[in-house]
Amino acid sequence: MFANTFTETFGVEHPIVCGGMTAVGTADLVSAVANAGALGFLTALTQPSPEALVKEIARCRDLTDRPFGVNLTILPTITPVPYIEYRDAIVDSGITVVETAGGNPEPHLPTFKNAGVKVIHKAVTVRHALKAERIGVDAVSVDGFECAGHPGSEDVPGLVLIPAAARALTVPIIASGGIATGTQLVAALALGASAVNMGTRFMATTEAPIHDNVKRQIVANTERDTVVVFREFGNTARVARNAVSEEIAALSSGPGASFDDVAHLASGARARERVYRDGDIDGGMWWASQAQGLVDGIESCSAVVESILVEARDTITRTLPAHLVS
Repeated sequence: MFANTFTETFGVEHPIVCGGMTAVGTADLVSAVANAGALGFLTALTQPSPEALVKEIARCRDLTDRPFGVNLTILPTITPVPYIEYRDAIVDSGITVVETAGGNPEPHLPTFKNAGVKVIHKAVTVRHALKAERIGVDAVSVDGFECAGHPGSEDVPGLVLIPAAARALTVPIIASGGIATGTQLVAALALGASAVNMGTRFMATTEAPIHDNVKRQIVANTERDTVVVFREFGNTARVARNAVSEEIAALSSGPGASFDDVAHLASGARARERVYRDGDIDGGMWWASQAQGLVDGIESCSAVVESILVEARDTITRTLPAHLVS
């Protein structure tokens, strides 16, 4: 029922994506997403080196024979990241689809294109999506303000952003941000998207490589349990509400505040070790979208994908005349 340009272009069964998530996008999760018929992305920079990424790609291939991709997020960092080496590791490993995010992927596109790699770029505005299309990406993942991570500074929610992007773009659009249900899949398709991207929903799965305390907290949280931080520093981010994120928000709003005042609280290593590994929910700042309010339980990736498809079919059946439903 849901085969379309996206599924045909990227060789997957269902128009559902698990985009790259730092410290979460490993072979354990991504192979399970792929086996469920969706498109998952290993996160390149979760691996400490390009050589480690090659090994993680191989490990994922041992766990699935279905398509999966790699996310390459391009951001300014204190310690230089060997992006070219990571890119070459992706190409040399025979990956056929890459998700780029953060900075402009244009310098990397010739290498990817010459190797036959399709590129999906993440954007938070229509103008950025149009730029991505102009430089030659194969699809755009458009993040509404509801999303976890960095939604930009224009605060446009998906219900407006997705159809606005669909009016302007010709490449397939992936609706992203606050999505966790089959009804939302139907809505996204109706708004002009070709697929949906889910991160927070896939965090609350049995295969996600994070502590069960985090998964249970996602289920317990509501759509109000996120905090927007770093706006004062020109790098707006949506994270789960906890003691650390609320402290970051309070310190950031003070007169003369700078990122240095909160850097120790926002450390990625702190989140990976204290939160994701040890299960201390208040041990660090961790990412989650407003979709938390729509996550009812911890299930396998296959069960999540199947429930979304069943709900989507039921929604279409209820809203369309029977003779129009195939």
